[in-house]
Amino acid sequence: QEHTKRWAAEIARFDGFVFVTPEYNHGLPAALKNAIDFIFAEWGNKAAGFVSYGSAYGVRAVEQLRLVLSEVSVATVRPQVMMSLFEDFRDFSEFTPHERHEAVLVTVFDQLESWAAALKPLRQ
Repeated sequence: QEHTKRWAAEIARFDGFVFVTPEYNHGLPAALKNAIDFIFAEWGNKAAGFVSYGSAYGVRAVEQLRLVLSEVSVATVRPQVMMSLFEDFRDFSEFTPHERHEAVLVTVFDQLESWAAALKPLRQ
Protein backbone atom coordinates (compact mmCIF):
# COMPACT_ATOMS: atom_id res chain seq x y z
CA GLN A 1 0.00 0.00 0.00
CA GLU A 2 1.15 3.53 -0.71
CA HIS A 3 0.64 4.66 2.91
CA THR A 4 2.86 1.80 4.09
CA LYS A 5 5.58 2.82 1.63
CA ARG A 6 5.43 6.40 2.93
CA TRP A 7 5.60 5.17 6.54
CA ALA A 8 8.57 2.92 5.71
CA ALA A 9 10.41 5.79 4.00
CA GLU A 10 9.82 8.06 7.00
CA ILE A 11 11.14 5.51 9.52
CA ALA A 12 14.12 4.67 7.29
CA ARG A 13 15.30 8.32 7.53
CA PHE A 14 16.04 8.17 11.26
CA ASP A 15 18.80 6.62 13.37
CA GLY A 16 16.78 6.51 16.58
CA PHE A 17 13.40 7.22 18.10
CA VAL A 18 11.77 8.50 21.26
CA PHE A 19 8.46 6.75 21.76
CA VAL A 20 5.93 8.74 23.78
CA THR A 21 3.20 6.35 24.80
CA PRO A 22 0.32 5.99 27.19
CA GLU A 23 -0.54 2.73 28.89
CA TYR A 24 -3.94 1.22 28.11
CA ASN A 25 -5.21 -1.85 29.96
CA HIS A 26 -1.69 -2.72 31.17
CA GLY A 27 -0.21 -2.52 27.69
CA LEU A 28 0.83 -0.45 24.72
CA PRO A 29 -1.76 1.11 22.41
CA ALA A 30 -2.84 -1.11 19.53
CA ALA A 31 -2.20 1.67 17.00
CA LEU A 32 1.44 1.89 18.08
CA LYS A 33 1.90 -1.88 17.86
CA ASN A 34 0.30 -1.83 14.42
CA ALA A 35 2.58 1.00 13.25
CA ILE A 36 5.63 -1.02 14.27
CA ASP A 37 4.38 -4.28 12.78
CA PHE A 38 3.54 -2.86 9.35
CA ILE A 39 7.22 -2.57 8.46
CA PHE A 40 10.33 -4.51 9.42
CA ALA A 41 13.66 -3.76 7.75
CA GLU A 42 13.39 0.00 8.31
CA TRP A 43 13.59 -0.46 12.10
CA GLY A 44 16.76 -2.56 12.06
CA ASN A 45 19.84 -1.59 14.04
CA LYS A 46 18.43 1.63 15.40
CA ALA A 47 17.93 2.86 18.95
CA ALA A 48 14.90 3.89 21.00
CA GLY A 49 14.11 5.72 24.20
CA PHE A 50 10.79 6.12 25.99
CA VAL A 51 8.49 8.62 27.63
CA SER A 52 5.42 6.96 29.14
CA TYR A 53 2.39 7.96 31.11
CA GLY A 54 -0.61 6.40 32.77
CA SER A 55 -2.11 5.62 36.14
CA ALA A 56 0.93 3.40 36.82
CA TYR A 57 3.39 5.67 34.97
CA GLY A 58 3.04 3.69 31.73
CA VAL A 59 5.75 1.24 32.74
CA ARG A 60 3.91 -1.86 31.53
CA ALA A 61 3.40 -0.32 28.09
CA VAL A 62 7.13 0.28 27.82
CA GLU A 63 7.93 -3.25 29.05
CA GLN A 64 5.85 -4.63 26.18
CA LEU A 65 7.25 -2.11 23.74
CA ARG A 66 10.80 -3.15 24.59
CA LEU A 67 9.93 -6.77 23.70
CA VAL A 68 8.30 -5.79 20.42
CA LEU A 69 11.19 -3.54 19.41
CA SER A 70 13.77 -6.21 20.20
CA GLU A 71 12.10 -8.43 17.61
CA VAL A 72 12.61 -5.78 14.90
CA SER A 73 16.25 -5.22 15.98
CA VAL A 74 15.86 -1.92 17.82
CA ALA A 75 18.15 -1.42 20.82
CA THR A 76 16.45 0.32 23.72
CA VAL A 77 18.06 2.51 26.35
CA ARG A 78 17.40 1.64 29.96
CA PRO A 79 16.30 4.97 31.47
CA GLN A 80 12.82 6.19 30.68
CA VAL A 81 10.69 9.17 31.62
CA MET A 82 7.65 7.92 33.53
CA MET A 83 4.74 10.25 34.19
CA SER A 84 1.64 9.76 36.27
CA LEU A 85 -1.83 10.78 35.23
CA PHE A 86 -2.32 11.85 38.85
CA GLU A 87 0.86 13.92 39.25
CA ASP A 88 1.73 15.22 35.79
CA PHE A 89 -1.69 15.99 34.34
CA ARG A 90 -4.15 18.49 35.79
CA ASP A 91 -7.66 16.98 35.76
CA PHE A 92 -6.27 14.07 33.71
CA SER A 93 -6.05 16.26 30.61
CA GLU A 94 -3.76 19.29 30.96
CA PHE A 95 -0.12 18.24 30.73
CA THR A 96 1.81 19.75 33.64
CA PRO A 97 5.06 17.77 33.92
CA HIS A 98 7.21 18.04 37.01
CA GLU A 99 10.70 19.45 36.55
CA ARG A 100 12.22 16.25 37.97
CA HIS A 101 11.58 14.60 34.58
CA GLU A 102 14.01 16.91 32.79
CA ALA A 103 17.18 15.26 34.09
CA VAL A 104 15.92 11.81 33.11
CA LEU A 105 14.94 13.06 29.67
CA VAL A 106 18.43 14.46 29.14
CA THR A 107 19.88 11.05 30.07
CA VAL A 108 17.49 9.32 27.66
CA PHE A 109 18.57 11.65 24.84
CA ASP A 110 22.27 11.24 25.64
CA GLN A 111 22.07 7.45 25.68
CA LEU A 112 19.87 7.39 22.59
CA GLU A 113 22.42 9.45 20.66
CA SER A 114 25.26 7.18 21.83
CA TRP A 115 23.46 3.97 20.90
CA ALA A 116 22.29 5.32 17.54
CA ALA A 117 25.87 6.31 16.70
CA ALA A 118 27.27 2.98 17.85
CA LEU A 119 24.78 1.08 15.67
CA LYS A 120 25.42 3.20 12.59
CA PRO A 121 28.04 0.85 11.08
CA LEU A 122 25.48 -1.96 11.21
CA ARG A 123 22.99 0.14 9.24
CA GLN A 124 25.42 0.84 6.41
